[in-house]
Amino acid sequence: MPYLIDGHNLIPKIHGMNLRAIDDEKQLIQKLQVFQRQSRKKVEVFFDGAPPGESRVQTIGGVKAHFVRTGKTADHAIMDRLHQLGNNARNWTVVSSDRQVQNEARSARASVLSSEEFAEQMLTSNEQASQSSPSYEDELSPAEVDEWLQIFKNKKNRQG
Repeated sequence: MPYLIDGHNLIPKIHGMNLRAIDDEKQLIQKLQVFQRQSRKKVEVFFDGAPPGESRVQTIGGVKAHFVRTGKTADHAIMDRLHQLGNNARNWTVVSSDRQVQNEARSARASVLSSEEFAEQMLTSNEQASQSSPSYEDELSPAEVDEWLQIFKNKKNRQG
C-alpha cells in the first residue's frame, strides 16, 4: 500500500530528528527515500508552512514531497488528496497521529498508521535491510583474499 505522510507530525517521532533543525524536511525525505527503495511502496509526504509563492510538489527520488502554502495545513492537503483519490483511497495508508486526519482517512476507507507506528516500521525495515545486506567481511574469506592478491601480483609481474 502506498503512503500519505504528515511530515511534521512524523519528524519528532524519529530518533535523532528535531522540528527545530533547519533541514528537518530534507532529512526526513532522505530517510523516506531509503524506506521507499526498500519497501518499493509509493510515498507522498506533506509539509505545511511553505512561504507564500513557494508551495510546490517535488519528486525527490521515489518520494513525492508536497510543500503546502502558508494559510493551509498539511492535514487539509492530505484530506484533499484522499478526496482526490476517491475510491482508490482504500489502497493507501495515511500516516498521522492527528485524530482528525485519522478519522478522515478511515471514512475514506484508507488504512491508518500513527506516526509512532510508522517510525517503528521504518526502523525495523532499515534494520532488516542492513542485516540482509552482505558486508565486505562476509564476502571473502582470508584465504580468498590471499588468492586474489596472488593473482593480481602474478598479473603485474607478467606485464611489468
